[in-house]
Amino acid sequence: MKTLFIMRHGQKDTSNLNVDDYDIEVTQKGLEDVKKISKILKEKNILPDLLVASPAKRTKTTAELVAKELGYSKNIMYNEVLFQAFVNEVIESITYTFDNVDTLMIIGHNPSLTALGVTLAGLKEKILMGEVVKIEFDCNSWTSIDKSNARLIEHIKVD
Repeated sequence: MKTLFIMRHGQKDTSNLNVDDYDIEVTQKGLEDVKKISKILKEKNILPDLLVASPAKRTKTTAELVAKELGYSKNIMYNEVLFQAFVNEVIESITYTFDNVDTLMIIGHNPSLTALGVTLAGLKEKILMGEVVKIEFDCNSWTSIDKSNARLIEHIKVD
């Protein structure tokens, strides 16, 4: 069995229109929401074998905070593909994951993350900033993940 956690970055700061999308920061509320969702994940004993994030500023900040809160002590892998990716590119990136990784968490952006949840597991609603979706796959290799062996387990939100 393979388990995928899809997390969208914390709330982004849209107050400065002169900042490139790649360099947009997380707001204070976004940081607080990420801490809340991380606390929920920790209470559920969730600790990924591998954490992969977009290298954009807001996702990098989100990933570092999640890693700290969960006690994830390995290196975070930053994957440029996750920034402005099409859903097929995200799926392809996931399939490159080594099979000794059973629990993978990716932190990225919409619309590709919501599209990923819809495509693989029939997600019915948008993944909002700071939310996490858990999908399990009935297979032993990331190269085998598919909508036929995927099951949406939960959509974790902050209040």
